[in-house]
Parts: sequence; structure tokens; C-alpha cells
Amino acid sequence: MIKNDYIPFASKILEVIRHTEIEYTFRMEFCGEVRPGQFFEVSIPKYGEAPISVSGIGENYVDLTIRRVGKVTNEVFEHYVGDTLFLRGPYGNGFDVSDYVGKDIVVMAGGTGLSPVRGVVDYFSDHPDQRGHMTLIAGFKTPHDILFQEDLKRWEKNMDVILTVDCAEDDVACHVGLVTQYIPQIQLGDVKNTVAIVVGPPAMMRFSVQGLLGIGIPENNIWISQERKMCCGLGKCGHCKIGDTYVCLDGPVFNYTKGKFLVD
Repeated sequence: MIKNDYIPFASKILEVIRHTEIEYTFRMEFCGEVRPGQFFEVSIPKYGEAPISVSGIGENYVDLTIRRVGKVTNEVFEHYVGDTLFLRGPYGNGFDVSDYVGKDIVVMAGGTGLSPVRGVVDYFSDHPDQRGHMTLIAGFKTPHDILFQEDLKRWEKNMDVILTVDCAEDDVACHVGLVTQYIPQIQLGDVKNTVAIVVGPPAMMRFSVQGLLGIGIPENNIWISQERKMCCGLGKCGHCKIGDTYVCLDGPVFNYTKGKFLVD
């Protein structure tokens, strides 16, 4: 049978995990191949659809961490365990963990940018024998905006985790400041054998990459995700087009040697 990529399929909500007032993870029933950094179109009849990055992969499920910011996502938040949403995908290329095996790894994430890289961090947290030293720098606006807090506690046992916020509170143990401030704290070995992933708001990615280049990490060892440009997933609507590149089809994950030219 020929698959029609335009037709969504029904997926049951297996679990709903609340992170903040407006960010929940919906654990969705799914069987098939999927990579961290890919995305699904989540749809509700009469309301529309929204592209959501894969934030976790398990046996017969995927995690989709959704922020309540518009018509479709507002309606998604009215659904609970046992309810059904409609999905299309997965779309995009995602992160290939084989690119990072045997290397020292740096992951820099801003806000919801931690979602698409969570699968990569999880993989290398569970398989420390497949990589060298690993550093995660994750930044959020306030302590109330921190995602995946249980994961962060687990990850810090297996890697260096630098958690930073723009505005701290007395009873919360966080660094304060921009993620770029903590690049000098990265434990570096051979920079030629160090790879980096950067995902977050455009300004954060731009200055983070500049900082990583400044400490000697080569351009071709850096990957970024243009997940904020994802749209229909099929390259038909044109909203993701930058020059001759369709982010939905050619990305959203790009090696920086290509990604540096994607100026919107």
C-alpha cells in the first residue's frame, strides 16, 4: 500500500507530563523509525495543525513537548491520557548519534531548544562508553521555566551540566546569566575531536556558535537546528524556504558549514 504523507494517523495519548504552566510533554503512541530532532505535525480537526519536535523516543511511543502558545496548542492542552490526537510524520532529518560517537560532546540549548536535543543527551547519558567527555549548558528565563528537571538531575550524574537562568531565586540552585558566559568553563581535550550541538532562539544560537568557534571547535564539528522554521513538513507551503533550502525537507538539523548560510 502506498503511504499518503498528507493523511494524518490517530495516536493515543499514553501520558501527560507537566513541566511548567504552559509546557507539557505528551507521550504519544507510535511505532516506527524516528530520530531526535525530527518533528511531527500534530493536528485536531477544525483547529488545524502545528509542527512539534520529538523530545523523547521509547518503545512504541514518542514524546512531544508542546508549549501552549496558539489556537492548535491551546486545544491540545484540553486532551488527556486516553484521548486521541492526529499526527503526520516524522519529518526532517534529525540528529544522527553516529556523528558524535567517540567524540567529546558539547550541547548548548536555550529554553524549549532542549526538547529536540533531549534524545541525544539521553542516549549518551545512557551510553557513556560511546563518547568522551560531555557538557550540557541549558538556559532558561526563570527557574519556573526549566524543562525536564528529573532528566537534568539524572544527566548530571554522567556529564557536566551547567543550568543557567536569566533571573534567579534565592531557593533555587542555578547559575545566572547567558549560556555563552559559561563556554569558558567547558572542559576541553582535543578540540578537533570535540563536537557541538546548538539549539535555541536565533540570537542565542548565533552567539553560542561564535563562542564555540572562539575556543577552537571547527565549523564542521558544529550542528544547529532551525526548528523554529518548520511548517508543513512537506515543503509545499514555502514558509520554511530560505534561499533554495527547505528547512522541513533539508533540515531542520544542519551542519554549521551549511547552516551558517541560512539567514532568514
